[in-house]
Amino acid sequence: MSTAPDAETLQAARRAPGGLLLALITAAAFGTSGTLAKPLLEAGWSSGATVAARVGVGALVLLVPALLSLRGRWHLLRSHAGLIAVYGVIPIAGCQWAYFNAVQRLEVGVALMLEYLGLVLVVGWLWLRHGRRPRRLTLTGVALSLLGLALILDLTSATGVDPIGVGWGLLAAVGLAAYFILSARETNGLPPLVLATFGLAVGAIALLLAGAVGVLPMTMSTDDVAFAGRAVPWWTAVLALAVVAAAVAYAVGIAAARALGSKVASFVGLTEVLFAVLFAWLLLGELPSWIQLVGGALIVAGVVAVKLDEAEPLADAGVEPDATLAA
Repeated sequence: MSTAPDAETLQAARRAPGGLLLALITAAAFGTSGTLAKPLLEAGWSSGATVAARVGVGALVLLVPALLSLRGRWHLLRSHAGLIAVYGVIPIAGCQWAYFNAVQRLEVGVALMLEYLGLVLVVGWLWLRHGRRPRRLTLTGVALSLLGLALILDLTSATGVDPIGVGWGLLAAVGLAAYFILSARETNGLPPLVLATFGLAVGAIALLLAGAVGVLPMTMSTDDVAFAGRAVPWWTAVLALAVVAAAVAYAVGIAAARALGSKVASFVGLTEVLFAVLFAWLLLGELPSWIQLVGGALIVAGVVAVKLDEAEPLADAGVEPDATLAA
């Protein structure tokens, strides 16, 4: 059997330095979402309105590049309408809505650590749906993640954490798991940028419709919001959330995945947790307790173990899921 690297591996190696920078930019951009959203939530914005603004404006920013990449192949939108609809409603709108609800009750870093348990949930899905029984390293990763979850919940503390916030964080984890499962599907020529753009648009429409019929509260405020002790106009936070945490994050994330390959990009994407904690500390003055930081590190270690273990069987099957990350 030949041990020579294939063309894709060689191409990824040549582009690795630039791809690594793009992947770090992606993680940093996604890591701003909770920090940028929380002041809006505290100023009277509902989580539904906050997510709708993020994904709606983000879709508008990406629309022109997406149409250029589509090159008039409108049949791709028709043939993948179901995937785009589910992608927009569950991983984009649903996951972000649950995450922002968690951010209202928990520190940004803690909420994101809970969301990252979604990567472990993928293991259970593959086992139940495809009979891919987890091996020892995967089981070790799951155990580390569960231990990390126990530390994040601070079960030894008299106060603990808000159980409703934890519930929203775990629901966001389900949404993140759906993101990876859907991203791994073969799209037969649908450009990733088109899937991201129209997924964002569908998510915004779904949220606005839910708000219009009264299912989802849609409240906004024109009050200033506070970052690092300074008041800024509300629209500044909305624009930053949409451009940085949605448009830039998705667009640069696609470029990073193409340069590094989805497997390497997903590993680098784990730094999103670190960026989220850093931004929350600098702009909101939030810092999880040391035991929660240890718990977050265990969750990341567990996810790494799971990703290492899944690499070999996926490669054998000729499948490599798109694993760019979203908060």
